[in-house]
Amino acid sequence: MRRKIKNRKTINPDIVYNSATVAKFTNYVMKDGKKSVAQKIIQDTFENIKKKTKSENPLEIFELAIKNTSPLLEVRSRRVGGANYQVPREVRPERKMALSFRWILDATRSKKGACMAVKLADEIISASKNEGVAVKKRENVHKMAEANKAFAHFAW
Repeated sequence: MRRKIKNRKTINPDIVYNSATVAKFTNYVMKDGKKSVAQKIIQDTFENIKKKTKSENPLEIFELAIKNTSPLLEVRSRRVGGANYQVPREVRPERKMALSFRWILDATRSKKGACMAVKLADEIISASKNEGVAVKKRENVHKMAEANKAFAHFAW
């Protein structure tokens, strides 16, 4: 029997940039329910991106960074006959975005020194140029999927 389709809640777009992606990212940045603090961090981040890249629209750079860090394939563990296999699977669009957000924020939070807005702006700019820790994480996931391509027939 098939599973029931989940009715996912649609998220309202961000007030400043009118983007649902930015609003979702704000929710990922948020800690302890402090949304206004997260929104301030995002606004400061976009201001820093605008200054550092001399670009009029930091939203384009942000979306390019998300696109560059989102994985196409990932490995999922599957137990077949007493052995666990790492089976490469395609990633759903919602999960692509979630992984991308998570990897960018993990890379940002692991850095020391400057305030969150500056670190986040640096990571987003480097991700938009296809470099940085989050892009390296995506490359590692793709390498793992490529290495386990022989087990793709277990994906059903």
